[in-house]
Amino acid sequence: MIEYVTSADFLLMMAKIVGIFGGVMGALAYLTWLERKLMARVQMRPGPTRVGPFGLLQPIADGLKFLFKEDVIPTNANKFLFVLAPIVALIPALLSFSVIPFGPRLQVTDLSVGLLFIFAITSLGVYGIVLGGWASNSKYPLMGAMRSSAQMISYELSLTLSVVGVLMIANTLSLGELVTAQQGTWFGFIPRWNIFLQPVAFVIYVVSAIAETNRLPFDLAESEQELVAGWHTEYSSMKFAMFMLAEYANMVTVSALATILFLGGWTGPMFGPEWLQMVLPTVWFVGKISVFIFFYVLLRSTFPRFRYDQLMRFSWKVLLPLALANILITSLIVALS
Repeated sequence: MIEYVTSADFLLMMAKIVGIFGGVMGALAYLTWLERKLMARVQMRPGPTRVGPFGLLQPIADGLKFLFKEDVIPTNANKFLFVLAPIVALIPALLSFSVIPFGPRLQVTDLSVGLLFIFAITSLGVYGIVLGGWASNSKYPLMGAMRSSAQMISYELSLTLSVVGVLMIANTLSLGELVTAQQGTWFGFIPRWNIFLQPVAFVIYVVSAIAETNRLPFDLAESEQELVAGWHTEYSSMKFAMFMLAEYANMVTVSALATILFLGGWTGPMFGPEWLQMVLPTVWFVGKISVFIFFYVLLRSTFPRFRYDQLMRFSWKVLLPLALANILITSLIVALS
């Protein structure tokens, strides 16, 4: 059956695309300012203060610096793959926002297999890292790329297995339906969030997500003290900025998925006039994501880095068995209930 799209539907879709992706790009830029400020407070430093009030114009200054900085390509690098790598890293990271529901009606498209789409599209990001490290023709980027590929493949397994229990309970792969399934309360005051039904899965997901995004204490791919900057050592100008945006976009994506899968998505207390009730779901959703971002920054500010053997052992000998055991126990409970 052929469905025809009216001009009003098309304009509404374009408005959603511009609003969501414009808001996401602005948020990604200011995540750099937020991270620097929070890390400075933890370490008793002022952070950026000089560019604009409270340093709020620092992301704009950084963007202009990246835009006008000389774009250096190493002499012996594979130029085609060197240029392609940041594109391969950034585009999948941004495409995932096309299916994330920021509210009941604030979603570009609601795929029936939205969760699978995100897992599939974000798994392509590792190719950007590997290509960037190999194409640089330098030992430090190559070592960082090798570490990252092994790390992301290992933790991706426990990450995907951690959500199986939630899927068995909700019986859907649609992100919007996953949120709807968590509406309501138990005993009139406890939210029907999956974190109370799947606490072990939530812990496994959070740890695996941090490792998947190459953030401390799992940033073995960058390791400034060992590998200078890891796989993006030879990158500069806008190519480096694209890698940085991809990293922050992946942080927001896994935080949004954690919110949708375990914390009820946009659900929260509703009060006030009708216009406020239309805005509140998005406010709750963004607020829950912000809690995860704060946790990311706090980890980076306080935790030391794992050794590489500890990193891999923790994945295969701790997280993977726990994820499999959680699936087994959940399947038994679902079958008997």
